[in-house]
Amino acid sequence: MDKQAVHDELDRARRDFHELLTGAGAAALRAPSDGTRWTNRQLLFHMLLGYLIIRALSNLVRLFGRLPDPVSRRYAQVLNAATKPFDAVNFAGSWLGGTLLPQRWMLALFDHTIAALHRRLDRETDTDLARGMHYPTRWDPFFRDYMTLADVYRFPTRHFDFHRRQLTLH
Repeated sequence: MDKQAVHDELDRARRDFHELLTGAGAAALRAPSDGTRWTNRQLLFHMLLGYLIIRALSNLVRLFGRLPDPVSRRYAQVLNAATKPFDAVNFAGSWLGGTLLPQRWMLALFDHTIAALHRRLDRETDTDLARGMHYPTRWDPFFRDYMTLADVYRFPTRHFDFHRRQLTLH
């Protein structure tokens, strides 16, 4: 894995997030997004959430990546079975966070999260990055059946770029 490419993706997403959130007026942020039930502001929070969950996802890889393959396969099957509750929590969390969290806090949280991901990525060894596990493919279109830690680091920017196309801030 090219760590520098991931660092560059993280930095670009941070710049884009700042530009999107600070460049939009209040009315544009309250407007509905395209293809979701969220407003643009709520969708921006959801995009931030994609980065916030990386710590949890990477810890899962560290744990399940050391266990026999069928263990993470079964775990992914259980999570896939819980897709409806996950979708409800995912929607509500992004709705609440995007509605209630002040913009300056969203910006600070994005910055803090990206800085933490940079530090964590720098500490990862090739062995760490090659470790993987099965994921619940019904939870997100960017989750594949089997993902390495390197894949997990790339996930949030793919998620960000996908949802960026759904913003109606123009």
